[in-house]
Amino acid sequence: MSQSVRTRPEGSGQALSEAYDTALLDLDGVVYAGGHAIAHAVESLAAARDGGMHLAYVTNNALRTPDAVAAHLTELGIPAAADDVITSAQAVARLIAEQVPAGSRVLVIGGEGLRVALRERGLEPVESADDDPAAVVQGFGGPDLPWGRFAEASYAVARGVPWFASNTDLTIPSGRGIAPGNGAAVEVVRIATGAEPQVAGKPLPPMHRETILRTGAERPLVVGDRLDTDIEGAFNGGVDSLLVLTGVTDGAQLLAAPPQHRPTYVDADLRGLLSGQPEVVAEGAGFRCGGWTASAGERLELDGEGEALDGLRALCAAAWTAAGEGACALDGGKALARLGL
Repeated sequence: MSQSVRTRPEGSGQALSEAYDTALLDLDGVVYAGGHAIAHAVESLAAARDGGMHLAYVTNNALRTPDAVAAHLTELGIPAAADDVITSAQAVARLIAEQVPAGSRVLVIGGEGLRVALRERGLEPVESADDDPAAVVQGFGGPDLPWGRFAEASYAVARGVPWFASNTDLTIPSGRGIAPGNGAAVEVVRIATGAEPQVAGKPLPPMHRETILRTGAERPLVVGDRLDTDIEGAFNGGVDSLLVLTGVTDGAQLLAAPPQHRPTYVDADLRGLLSGQPEVVAEGAGFRCGGWTASAGERLELDGEGEALDGLRALCAAAWTAAGEGACALDGGKALARLGL
């Protein structure tokens, strides 16, 4: 995928699991939510794996270790090893290790995933700003992370200690809805100090580099539910992407996406890995996909019948073409309502 203005989702004559050698799968909102497998995830991933596709699980959530994530996936019926899991904790630990001496102390604001990743890089996790840390690292610590940890980070950062963040996702999906993510916690320290952290996670290059180094993927496909992390990360890395509508992104957000947030493919869930993607073609002043046609006037207009996702793909082509380099400001609410999206 080149870094250019995307004006429509692309089609694929092959199943995506055959067209790409490695799926770089986000976890929260794609494979599971709230600890439970998302519908169709287990069987779809099994079929893709049995067909020869390498599955790698790439998460901005720095709380859990790769061993813990792999164990959870295996419990859900998705066999995985620790080597199949790449976390933002690993990416940020590598980033820190490149900038501080070996054996340096690092103040950890987060969970066990960060501590394990730092030790893997020969760094020593510490708990206090008074432990003379060479760096501060902040990652998602879960709902039970004490408020005082943000103060500890603020003390160190205010003294001039370099500050790193695993990721800046403002939200995270849970079984009960959308909850605050690590980005919200990073904002607390930013407000207290006025400083800016170095960030490793999606959509930034350190995470893409970590993923490619650990997987060796040659034809990777990023699979995610978030436009501002998964899809933008694929854009920044120059690789193709599949957006699944099982997480935080809805049809209206997709229609309004600027170029760096426009996925190569769109599907309802992970069953999209197992089939080709329908082509979206220009037709007159609009675009056609399946039985649907769409055009952009003062409002986005949609006509036809068939699969709702085909209608959404056609709508995206119309909206993205009209928006060009920007984000679509046209009202597609009635069209989306007709699709039930």
